[in-house]
Amino acid sequence: MQTTILDPSLTQALAAAREPGLTLIIGNKNYSSWSMRPWVAMTAFGIPFQEVRVLLDQQDTATKIAEYSACGRVPVLLAGEITIWDSLAICEYLAEQFPDKHMWPQDVAARAMARCICAEMHSGFTGLRTDMSMNIKAKLPGRGRTAAAQADIGRISEIWEECLSRFGHHQFLFGEFSIADAYFAPVVMRFRTYGVSLAPALNAYCERVQAHPAVARWIAEALAETEVAAKHDAELPD
Repeated sequence: MQTTILDPSLTQALAAAREPGLTLIIGNKNYSSWSMRPWVAMTAFGIPFQEVRVLLDQQDTATKIAEYSACGRVPVLLAGEITIWDSLAICEYLAEQFPDKHMWPQDVAARAMARCICAEMHSGFTGLRTDMSMNIKAKLPGRGRTAAAQADIGRISEIWEECLSRFGHHQFLFGEFSIADAYFAPVVMRFRTYGVSLAPALNAYCERVQAHPAVARWIAEALAETEVAAKHDAELPD
């Protein structure tokens, strides 16, 4: 069972989060691409957790996040006395704790490739992140198309094409839904917001990702949010 706590009393929320089980601290679903990754992975693989949502761009946002982790960012996974404050580390921890879920591809070559593309997503694509930030509610076709963002779009297209042709059998990147698809789900959101044109096979992949129950649920809950984070809604480059 999943429980959402919005801006709870810090003392009470932190005490509850330290109870046995898993608690995922996230930001606004409309904007927080890093939060989306482990949330979608946990939801897709049926891993029960409690959700605590901390609103971004508020005067007390940093203080609230600091109650859970010193890094000052979301997401954060609390597993009893263990704190994991990085999205990829969270996914790796979950894959280790729930080996029967097969969150990574089972084939050795596919698993190596999946880890590589997640690591590349984790450390790269700064042009796309800077100029085409995630905003699920927005419709901004053609915006943010800087040279850096366009180069990132090209590289992501190459990754998807290779994975789908080598391992995906034109379903998800490695056939079955995996951490890799959860990791690129925020990119699918960006392409949708900014009206990015893709090859038919890649458009079809984006549609499959959006239709996945875990992703569809995140989208629905993002669209239902009423809070606005001014910094994340700022004017984007033309």
